[in-house]
Amino acid sequence: MPRFVLLQGGEVIPFPVTNDVMLLGRHPDCDIQLQSNMLSRKHARLVREDGSFFIEDLGSGNGTFLNGKRIESRLPINHNDRVKLGPLLLRFEGEEVAQQAPDAAATPSEKPEIMATVEIAADEDDGPPTIMGEAAGAGGYGVLEVRPEAKLKAVLEISRSLADTVEVEALLPRILDTLFGIFPHADRGCVMLKDEETGNMIPRAMKHRREDEDATVKLSRTIVNKVLGEKQGILSADATSDDQFQASESIANLSIRSMMCVPLLNLEGEPTGLINIDTLNPLQQFKPEDLELLLAVAGQAALSFESARLLVSYMEKQKQDSEMEIARGVQRALLPEKLPEADGWDFYASYESAQAVGGDYYDAMRLASGKICLSFGDVAGKGVPGALIMSRIASCVQNTMSFIEDVEEAFTAINHHMCTSMVEGRFVTYLLAVIDLETNEMTLANGGHMSPMVRRPDGSIEEFDEETIGLPIGVMEGYPYEVVKRVIEPGDTVVFFTDGVDEAMAPDGTLYTLERMREFIANSSSKSDELGRALLADVRAHANGRAQNDDITIMTFGRHPE
Repeated sequence: MPRFVLLQGGEVIPFPVTNDVMLLGRHPDCDIQLQSNMLSRKHARLVREDGSFFIEDLGSGNGTFLNGKRIESRLPINHNDRVKLGPLLLRFEGEEVAQQAPDAAATPSEKPEIMATVEIAADEDDGPPTIMGEAAGAGGYGVLEVRPEAKLKAVLEISRSLADTVEVEALLPRILDTLFGIFPHADRGCVMLKDEETGNMIPRAMKHRREDEDATVKLSRTIVNKVLGEKQGILSADATSDDQFQASESIANLSIRSMMCVPLLNLEGEPTGLINIDTLNPLQQFKPEDLELLLAVAGQAALSFESARLLVSYMEKQKQDSEMEIARGVQRALLPEKLPEADGWDFYASYESAQAVGGDYYDAMRLASGKICLSFGDVAGKGVPGALIMSRIASCVQNTMSFIEDVEEAFTAINHHMCTSMVEGRFVTYLLAVIDLETNEMTLANGGHMSPMVRRPDGSIEEFDEETIGLPIGVMEGYPYEVVKRVIEPGDTVVFFTDGVDEAMAPDGTLYTLERMREFIANSSSKSDELGRALLADVRAHANGRAQNDDITIMTFGRHPE
């Protein structure tokens, strides 16, 4: 005959499965009656259909777990599967075991499985626990006016215990170990921390003194809400089962649980978690002065936890900074080490990212024919995402221009490559220019970028027609980009720039603007390097110490005056 085997309290208790439908719970009408306040009256049901068994939860407060996973619907149950109802662990044994030993009782040598868990129970079934005392929570060392000597000793003890621990996961068990030393009659304890995303309380450390008993730490939802909502410690007592209160029983036979629950407050005084300890010793129940002592210890424990957490965050930040510095070096290596040199021509470029890495990009290279290729772009977005796309386009342009020198054909090929698997919402405004040093003619295609500015020898500024500006690359595959040509005359200087230049912001929020940029270029030197450096300096002067809000990239080139 199939059966459930209860593993608890040092015993292995069998429950034969005699019917096709078996109710499990603490109500006397259940086929398998189990004694625990953490169980609902009718907690779960076992069903036999066509020789197979299924387990389902009946809307219990603490849930039904099959092999460690909470079940939401009817699931098949097999031989040796583990079922957990509240704090109770049962093993299901199928027909083959019963046939081998139909009348076998629990083997004395079989060890019960101790599962250390935390159960937060609703109070509807049994009524709320009796609150014996309250004390206001406090940050730091707590309130030291009451029993200052004992509190100071406890604070020093936990400070010394936690002094050499900087890892959060190692710190929390240390807190419980120290509390069990301060309160030698404590039986079980746990530390719960608030999940930053969900706001739920998550058990992070548990400890129980009696290895042969149920290790489940039981908490009342009423007390948890009161501790966290009112930021105060609670001393309470309840009986583990109502039917244990009989007039003929002495207090020594009653399993009365005395417990203390106190908040862990951060530096701002907000609860980030709680500490709970309880005892089943009827002769050494917790007293109000114990609660005061626990609050003082919890204050120091919270400070130690906050210090460890901040130190971990600092170390992670240091690691990230180190990795970002490496990434910065990698990205800089993608930029050309030096610009091309040609008789009668000057080339200059500067790149300043708003963060460690950025999404602006430029390149300059000699083609096989002797022509000079200039590649210049701005990825939508900055930081790491922009840098990743920047590295992709840098590789794409290098490969494309190694085989294709025609600007229109190359631009189409680059756009095709960037459209393939492009991240949604990411695109690149892009300029591609090829300069024929024999004819001094520049062939240019523009994908969504601001028009370059051409400074003539007389200081006038020329810009390309907006109708020649196509879509950014990576937006539409097969888009027909227009190519424009212009002879660069002696004394002409061309300026490529990203929007980090004209949108540079002063401390009062004023933008640098294209108008100021045109005026500055018109009144600057015609030498490319002097113009580029001066423009960058003027943008910095306008920002006047305000942090960059975008990457700033400038490329200038032109012919010497005759």
